[in-house]
Amino acid sequence: MDDRDNIFSVSGEASGNAPENKYIPKHEKPSPEPEQQAVSPSQETVQQAPPPQQTPPPQPKVVRPKYDAFMFEPIGFDEYDRMTAAETKAAEEKRLRKERTRRERIMVLLFVLLLIIAAGLAAYGIVSDVMRARKLGGSISSDQPVLILYQSKKPEGANELANMKDENGRYTTEGAAAAVKPSIVEIYTYGDSLHNELLGTGSGIVISDEGSEAYIVTNAHVLQSDGYHTIHTVDGDVYSAKIVGRDVKTDIAVIRVNSSKLEPAVLGDSDEVLVGEQVIAIGNPAGLSSTVTDGIVSAVSRKIKSDSTGFEMDCIQTDAAISPGNSGGALVNMYGQVIGITSSKYVNSKYEGLGFAITINEARPIIEELIQKGYIDGRFRIGITLIDMDGTAKIMSIESDLGFSLPEGFEGIYITSIAEDCDISKTDLKPKDFITAINGQSVKTYSEFYDTISGMYGAGDVVPATCAHLEKDKEPVYYNIEFRLMEDTSGNY
Repeated sequence: MDDRDNIFSVSGEASGNAPENKYIPKHEKPSPEPEQQAVSPSQETVQQAPPPQQTPPPQPKVVRPKYDAFMFEPIGFDEYDRMTAAETKAAEEKRLRKERTRRERIMVLLFVLLLIIAAGLAAYGIVSDVMRARKLGGSISSDQPVLILYQSKKPEGANELANMKDENGRYTTEGAAAAVKPSIVEIYTYGDSLHNELLGTGSGIVISDEGSEAYIVTNAHVLQSDGYHTIHTVDGDVYSAKIVGRDVKTDIAVIRVNSSKLEPAVLGDSDEVLVGEQVIAIGNPAGLSSTVTDGIVSAVSRKIKSDSTGFEMDCIQTDAAISPGNSGGALVNMYGQVIGITSSKYVNSKYEGLGFAITINEARPIIEELIQKGYIDGRFRIGITLIDMDGTAKIMSIESDLGFSLPEGFEGIYITSIAEDCDISKTDLKPKDFITAINGQSVKTYSEFYDTISGMYGAGDVVPATCAHLEKDKEPVYYNIEFRLMEDTSGNY
């Protein structure tokens, strides 16, 4: 008989009722009752009374296991029976915490994995962009935000001079500049032989190459007749220069250097210049070597007077910027030809944007004569420096020097100094006096004074003049003089 037989009891009534089976767990099997013996009816009266029953000990409260939806049969009943309700709740919470912790670890792991993937993609993108930028010629600064720069070069041969000229020989702006810049030099003027006393700078144009010597044209006011001069080429070479000849009247001068490496410029024909034609100016303004400015020809055949001598020259008007350092530089057309010599002395001080260049056709005979003779033949010298009355500013300057106002209606040429080696110094004319007329013809401006003399007299001739002496609050005192014109080969007009 196995254990299963011990968990069932069988009872039956004589009337034939079916026996009742009850399922009783092992741990709830009741204590065995004393065996009862069958007796006959005749013996019932003498049956002894049963012994008194004992009270059973209290049994612990049974905690029934809870079935889970996934459980097919109860497992571990013995363990659950021994647990209290509090222990059961604690165990459940522990299980939930473990489950929650496991889910959190999985989420963290997934997040870290996503970060690693994103960082890898970003690194790949940056490296890819850097490599592409380097391939295209760009650059990335290590201390700046990542910036992709795209750079490319000009087509092959674009910077070659031959490719800057069309089939008609016309250059682009950069082509004309490249063709002429080697012929433009920078001139330094010093007051001493050691070149410690810099007096000024200017520009010059190489116009000829005679073997071991080269001639350079510039403006007379760039040089000093008793100064020391050097030139600096576009290649950085430095040469000492000597004055060949200078003419202050026209503001043109020529210097010479001992060199066979200088490249002469090509001179054009300024009579062919057209209004509206594109031009460039090349010079050294403010010591900025080989500066190029561009513009157009605003007008031709402008008769412009020098602001220092008052002499009138034929000029080309342009809107290309011309500054004092440009003096002696070149005005160039788009065929790479020099058509004018820029000069800051031929200006219109009342307006901006007006530049002038002495036409190369008017400058050329002066240049040639300066090279051949060292001076301009036929120049005469009077031997005076003066201030004329051409404008309010000049009149105010005269009155400031005198210390009083000029009489109303008074006109003349104010004398500031007289050269002792000239014939006029032997006359009654003194500084701070006036020349009011030449041979009876009134003069009050430089042009009137020069034109009157040059129209009637030449070097060696005697010139009659009327002069005046002024004192404050007194009438002018007039007197007459005669002076001989001296031949001028110095160029100091």
